[in-house]
Amino acid sequence: MTVSEPTPSVIFRSEIAALPPYRQGRLAPTDGFKLSSNENPFPPLPSVLQAVADSAAQLNRYPDATALTLREHLATRFSVSAEQVMVGAGSVSLLAALIQAAAGPGDEVVYAWRSFEAYPGLVTVAGARSIQVPNRPDHGHDLGAMAAAVTARTRVVLVCSPNNPTGVTVSLSECVEFMAAVPPTVLVILDEAYVEFVCTDSAVDGRTLLGRYPNLVIMRTFSKAYGLAGLRVGYAVGPRDLLDAARSAAIPLQVTGLATAAAIASLAPDAEPELRRRVSAIAERRDRLRAGLCAHGWSIPQAEGNFLWLPTGPATTTIAEQLWQRGLIVRPFVDEGIRLTVGEEESVPLVLTALADSAPSPPPVPDAASGER
Repeated sequence: MTVSEPTPSVIFRSEIAALPPYRQGRLAPTDGFKLSSNENPFPPLPSVLQAVADSAAQLNRYPDATALTLREHLATRFSVSAEQVMVGAGSVSLLAALIQAAAGPGDEVVYAWRSFEAYPGLVTVAGARSIQVPNRPDHGHDLGAMAAAVTARTRVVLVCSPNNPTGVTVSLSECVEFMAAVPPTVLVILDEAYVEFVCTDSAVDGRTLLGRYPNLVIMRTFSKAYGLAGLRVGYAVGPRDLLDAARSAAIPLQVTGLATAAAIASLAPDAEPELRRRVSAIAERRDRLRAGLCAHGWSIPQAEGNFLWLPTGPATTTIAEQLWQRGLIVRPFVDEGIRLTVGEEESVPLVLTALADSAPSPPPVPDAASGER
């Protein structure tokens, strides 16, 4: 017998009541491929699995609230102090803490659109207002327009490189020019969740900017390149005072002992060669898949993450359903486009075959490197 649900009478904030909850993509059929969540198709390294198994014996204990050992490993890698590193349950939790620490009612948060789908919700929960700046025709950030959108009410600017879901990077020169144009009182978050997959030499690497700007925090994760999406662990690197503010806003004890152990094992010197080989394999597969789709008439922006952006426009829902019927689960953004994760090697010919006759006829996409707008 099913118990009937009473009609709720609790009053929520109007903007929260209107905010749709996050919903995960559809699950793949048993004989299909899940290409919707930008997961790493390779299984965890044996050394990582062993570290998780060893840590499981301490499940009755709380983890270190600050993940100090992991922060020390990351601090060494980035040549900063441990106080300049913050660890959270995926980079989303760190974004939430930083935005809530800096922005509230009456404040504004500037970011490109389309970009990471969590940004609008995080801003709304903080009580602030989103200022969305359209991407360029090549689907990359228009940093000039974003800088121009900064006002006296702006508290945070989000820059995503490679941009999720379009895959286009911000160049180092663009980022330096942008940082010079943004007031030092505005927090700039460089979201680099997919930076390990970048092959373009001109793309920004947040590590080279550390120590140059007192208002810059870079954000990275173990979910993608390191294949730890199921354990939820990400990190931020930046000035101590900025991260202290985020630590005050964050929920304590976010990162489990299992996640910490897996992340530390992933940073071990003997793990790095295999992880780099896997990342290189995914990047090669991505470029091969993009070339094959372009040969079929698709106009796809330069991809530097572990995914491709298909600008399907009004045909988005139809094409996503056609892919579903063929056992390929993708992430559709209604009337805009489809994000297609680079998955197992076996999925590549299936994707190429499924999309061979579905290419819409959008205007040509300028090459980001050409400087066209």
